[in-house]
Amino acid sequence: MDLRILQTFVVAAKFENFRQTAEALFIAQPTVTQHIRLLEKELGIELFDRVGKFVKLTPAGKRFLPHASALLAGWQAGTEDLLAWQQGYSENLHIAVSPVIARSSLPGLIRHYTKRYPEVDISIRIADSLEIGRLVQSGQVDLGLSRMVPGEFQLDAHLIQTDPVVFAVPLNGGDIEAPLPDWEQELTGNLLLTHNHPGYWEDLLLALRQRGLSFRTMTITHVDITKRFIEEGLGVSFLPRSAIARELFENRFIELETPGLVLPQAASYLVVSKTGCSQTAKQMIDILGSLYPPLPLIRSM
Repeated sequence: MDLRILQTFVVAAKFENFRQTAEALFIAQPTVTQHIRLLEKELGIELFDRVGKFVKLTPAGKRFLPHASALLAGWQAGTEDLLAWQQGYSENLHIAVSPVIARSSLPGLIRHYTKRYPEVDISIRIADSLEIGRLVQSGQVDLGLSRMVPGEFQLDAHLIQTDPVVFAVPLNGGDIEAPLPDWEQELTGNLLLTHNHPGYWEDLLLALRQRGLSFRTMTITHVDITKRFIEEGLGVSFLPRSAIARELFENRFIELETPGLVLPQAASYLVVSKTGCSQTAKQMIDILGSLYPPLPLIRSM
């Protein structure tokens, strides 16, 4: 079986249009038709119904599609593994990381790891903290670096480090010499962009309301989008300092003090399976322990 024919079938099943399939695969449309006919001849059954310019999977086509996709995925995994072996990699490490940690702590961590273990092929999956526990528990990754303690069973969560949360506002008129505005006036005069971090917003909003402050909120569940809105003057927010370090350094944001309001700490956690870790995961845990000693166990299910 020519795997190119299988690939044509899978892409055609996605688009249900041979012209779009040809454009996606950079081949001629007659070649798409030929591939599908060859596959149908080999299987002895029609995979598509032709309806004018469009095609639709037959019941047989729907049944065969997951098998074809699995064959292609297996081939891709095999070729990637062989390529890694040719490049000198002998082991793998799969990590799920929250976006904030990926932009702040992860580069230094990876630098330490690759220097000590150059033979390990590292795969990094950027995922929301809410998703990381599931990825670790299902075995899709060896470990996770998350901004929250996971709710899944059979996982251990170790505190790596804490990060102060600060009140971030845009630079007022671009004048860094101008007097700093009052934080309560900035809060009540702007949209407060909330829930961009999974760990502290409910308690923080309660503390703000208890001060009798009146303000409007907008939920934005991603730190990068929150920062973009702040930069465009569309709101203000409370963010981990590490998440806005560059903006503060480049004088695009101002960190306002909040007298009378105790701000929370954002935390980073190592998430691992309680049933055991791969050798490469243990190596990463050792490096984390050397960089952020100790790693206290926060929760063990």
